[in-house]
Amino acid sequence: MTQRVMIVEDEEKLASLLGDYLKQSGFETMWIADGNEVLPRVREQQPDLMLLDLMLPGRDGLEICKEIRTFSQLPIIMITARVEEIDRLLGLELGADDYVCKPFSPREVVARVKTVLRRTGEQAPAQAHGLTLDADRYLALFHGHDLELTVVEFKLLHFLYQNPGRIYSRSQLMDRIYSDQRIVSDRTIDSHIKKLRKKIAAVAPDQEIIHSIYGAGYKYEPA
Repeated sequence: MTQRVMIVEDEEKLASLLGDYLKQSGFETMWIADGNEVLPRVREQQPDLMLLDLMLPGRDGLEICKEIRTFSQLPIIMITARVEEIDRLLGLELGADDYVCKPFSPREVVARVKTVLRRTGEQAPAQAHGLTLDADRYLALFHGHDLELTVVEFKLLHFLYQNPGRIYSRSQLMDRIYSDQRIVSDRTIDSHIKKLRKKIAAVAPDQEIIHSIYGAGYKYEPA
């Protein structure tokens, strides 16, 4: 899956430069210039990593990082010109994963992004409630049985699994699953969910893990 980097930087030229280098390295990017917009966008768009400038209009990077850590382990690389803040950036109080100091080389930032994503992604396959997901092989085992999912079905299950109990609308799921921005119908998600449930029910007919929320969307929540 293409990884998405959220660039939080109020200098448009710098943000554009970082975005260009990241796209050349195969990442998707999104840009936010105002600190007040960051938290809602993080919850809505679920990026894989954030480049977060320390000095922002509306709300500064220290506040944003601290609040994100109350609900997410999103990898965060802080961008700062204030060297005296580095100890705080990497301390337990705020929990940033890395930092880069201005001025910097965009190539260095891309290298840091790759390193942090590799470090935070080096984990065993996810396992819970009889479900094992291996994102490297698009392999889903339920109570030891291979569900034989398609790539899209796996992406759906993996994304919902990573956010248990949270309800996602069809449009949110489409934005996350179809990273190439292709035009698909809302009902495409319904079709994939239906097939996914059928494969799960074939293994454990009495265990429902993907729930429909009328008028809202879908969520992963094991019994």
